Amino acid sequence: MAVDGNWNLTMTTPMGERQATLTLLNSGGTLTGTQGAEGNTAEIFDGTISGDAVNWKVSITNPMPLTLEFIGKVSGDSMSGEMGIGPMGSFPFTGTRA
Repeated sequence: MAVDGNWNLTMTTPMGERQATLTLLNSGGTLTGTQGAEGNTAEIFDGTISGDAVNWKVSITNPMPLTLEFIGKVSGDSMSGEMGIGPMGSFPFTGTRA
C-alpha cells in the first residue's frame, strides 16, 4: 500500500479533536517522516509498514511531554486507527491524503 506523502490527521483526545499534519516516506518497510501540530513539528520514530498496517511514534511537548503511538491501517487515500497516549489510554484517529 502506498503511504508516501502528506496526510491530514484528526485525533480525538481527552481535550477534544486535534488536527495534525503528517509526512511519511516508506523505505523497505521502515517509515520515516515528520508530524506537526499547533506550530510544532517532530520527527516520527519506530515507524513501520506491513501491507496496509502502519505504526509510528512521535514525541510531543505541548500540552505536556508525551510519546504518542499510532497504530492504523491505510486504505487508498485514507487511514484510521488508534493513538495511544501512555497512561491515558488509546483514542481514535483518522487521516486523509493531503
